[in-house]
Amino acid sequence: MVSVLLADAQYLIRMGLKNVIANRPDIEVVAEATTKESMLSKVAHHQPNVLIMDYHDSDAFSHEDVSLIRQTSPDTKVLIISSDNDKGTIFKVIEKGINGFLTKFCDRGEIISAIYATAKGERFFCNKIVNLLLEKHIRQSDAENCSPASLTVRETEIVQLIAEGIATKEISEQWHLSTHTIYTHRRNIMKKLGVNSA
Repeated sequence: MVSVLLADAQYLIRMGLKNVIANRPDIEVVAEATTKESMLSKVAHHQPNVLIMDYHDSDAFSHEDVSLIRQTSPDTKVLIISSDNDKGTIFKVIEKGINGFLTKFCDRGEIISAIYATAKGERFFCNKIVNLLLEKHIRQSDAENCSPASLTVRETEIVQLIAEGIATKEISEQWHLSTHTIYTHRRNIMKKLGVNSA
């Protein structure tokens, strides 16, 4: 069972996330928080597997709270689902060691996949965040005149499956990910390798 704590100042967002999770018998929302103080108290009490939070509300949470979560419950993994559009803040949050980052435009499949991946300690970033990270990496690589980064383990697996002629839909079903996520991986692979088609 994956225990989840929701930390978001907006009632509708919390209800929406609870609705997304409701039909999953192996995911349980153990508590909700609308302020930093209540979040830290409930994290300490419940020690959830996953904390889903939006730090983008200066009256309730901030990106600095991520470090406090680590101190309060080191085993709790953090998944950000945020409306933040500021690249600088997004990079700061990612550098604090969160496991996943989604925007509030992501669909049900991505949210569920992100929760499972986060609970296992894996990294999970949606298309928009991956693109931001790639842009930053490319800028740094150009500035430092470094060689391009090699493919991740997952990207290498996808290349192997594509080479075997397996369709995107089959890959998504096999890995229980949305086709959108697989297309994102494919696009990132092509960018890294400098190719225009499979």
